[in-house]
Amino acid sequence: MNEKTREAIRYLGYGKHAVDGHTLDLIAEEFEKLEQIISARFIYRIFDVRREYEEEKDKRDGNDFIVIESMNIRSRGLIRNLKGCRQVVLFAATLGIEVDRRIHLLLITDMARAVIAQACAAALLEEYCDQCQEKIGVELEAVHQYLRPRFSPGYGDFPIEFQADFFRLLDCPRKIGLSLTDSFMMTPTKSVTAVIGISDTKEPCHTKGCEACGKMDCQFRRDQA
Repeated sequence: MNEKTREAIRYLGYGKHAVDGHTLDLIAEEFEKLEQIISARFIYRIFDVRREYEEEKDKRDGNDFIVIESMNIRSRGLIRNLKGCRQVVLFAATLGIEVDRRIHLLLITDMARAVIAQACAAALLEEYCDQCQEKIGVELEAVHQYLRPRFSPGYGDFPIEFQADFFRLLDCPRKIGLSLTDSFMMTPTKSVTAVIGISDTKEPCHTKGCEACGKMDCQFRRDQA
């Protein structure tokens, strides 16, 4: 069983339970159909990052925040993730609108298959983001810089409202055809934005991150909220 199939099964919520052959066949069929219609695109930019405090006493109380361009981000999870980083990658990626159209059609015609298509699309998006991050990482490793795990707005205590800043700074609508609703949801829906820390030290979890790691005491571990 390949990695993307395991990811799809995880998104379907099987956990450690065995998956029947019929479901595995449906997963394989959906991967084949989705891979024919994907139009994946991504964009990224590198920005400086720093930690700041509003008052001197905040240094004692730990009331610091992350500053990236015009964004002042109060997120303990993100602060831990970016510990030791002086720069970050702001990243956005999408599988394209045709994936949304297929899922929408299946929601009308075949609900069970739609659920599987959703899971397969999520796995394909994760795989694509990993590939993109690997490409960025190769470029940075040439200058002895290394990437941390992706950390997205809406995850843990990182407010989803920062999606709007990502879209402005990356020019997502024009560059990769990605738009944002008033409630900060992305269209196409199979899309991702993320902060990726750039560090002088290489960590073993630079792509898969906390969801795939059992090291609960890692100082860079994200909140699993």
